[in-house]
Amino acid sequence: MNQRNFNETFLQACRGKKADHVPVWYMRQAGRSQPEYRALKEKYSLFEITHQPELCAYVTRLPVEHYNVDAAVLYKDIMSPLPAIGVDVEIKSGIGPVISNPIRSASDVEKLGEITPEEDVPYVLETIKLLTQEQLNVPLIGFAGAPFTVASYMIEGGPSKNYTKTKGLMYSDPKAWFALMDKLADMTIRYVGAQVDAGAKVIQIFDSWVGALNVADYRHFIKPVMNRIFTELKKKNVPLIMFGVGASHLAMEWHDLPIDVVGLDWRLPILEAREKGITKTVQGNLDPALLLAPWDVLEAKAKEVLDQGMQNPGYIFNLGHGVFPQVNPETLKRLTAFVHEYSANRH
Repeated sequence: MNQRNFNETFLQACRGKKADHVPVWYMRQAGRSQPEYRALKEKYSLFEITHQPELCAYVTRLPVEHYNVDAAVLYKDIMSPLPAIGVDVEIKSGIGPVISNPIRSASDVEKLGEITPEEDVPYVLETIKLLTQEQLNVPLIGFAGAPFTVASYMIEGGPSKNYTKTKGLMYSDPKAWFALMDKLADMTIRYVGAQVDAGAKVIQIFDSWVGALNVADYRHFIKPVMNRIFTELKKKNVPLIMFGVGASHLAMEWHDLPIDVVGLDWRLPILEAREKGITKTVQGNLDPALLLAPWDVLEAKAKEVLDQGMQNPGYIFNLGHGVFPQVNPETLKRLTAFVHEYSANRH
């Protein structure tokens, strides 16, 4: 890797500084819509890919080379650290994570172990080192699932539409709930800390499903544990991003946390977020469904998002959720070039 050509744009925006252009990366940019990745998936499962550092680094690197994005995001799943603490999880095609030993009680929580990243997930750390020491000229984003979202899989036993079992445990046995939050916070702090030590330059925490909670419940049941996680990770001195889906009502709660970047899905316009009082860097928030629209429609919507985002120096262009498999990779390549060009001319 030629450090002299290292692209700092994304890091500058994370820190609220003005850059030459608006940096762009896409959630789930690695895999899914890429033909090279689909060919790999015919031979290997997600967990098999992530357990082979050379292969995993290749998948992580692909979108940087193809789309010219300003950051790479480590290819793995939020379930990756769970086997280490005693969770039997399998990623089933067309369903998602399925857990055969779901959490149902305080005694189930007590049985959970601790993660030692160097021993339990050495392949994740090896992938990061390969990428950051040899292969990338952009920052690598490491990540983890937030306790509520991870707990929802652990309690429901798999994906859920309404999280009734999760909320049921939260309301009926707060002691067990907070014990679970603490176990998952410990796991997250260690796991993410090891990613940074291995070379990740930014961390994003995905609380994909926390929008299922109202503000009062978030403040009581979730915010203390998120505060603890981010306060610990702050010591690592890398930018921290918070993101969730369908959680616009929680944006100001996130803004209160010791983070650097508030990720927005497509439901909350950036200007409205700013009017609510969000002064930190924002990331987002084009509706990913627009990637299936004709180019003139996509371009017009991307301009709208950029015009709102660029009113403040701290801005990162992204989607309001992840890329999905039906997206043409050429669309992402064209969109990245458009964001770079349009923003460079207006900075």
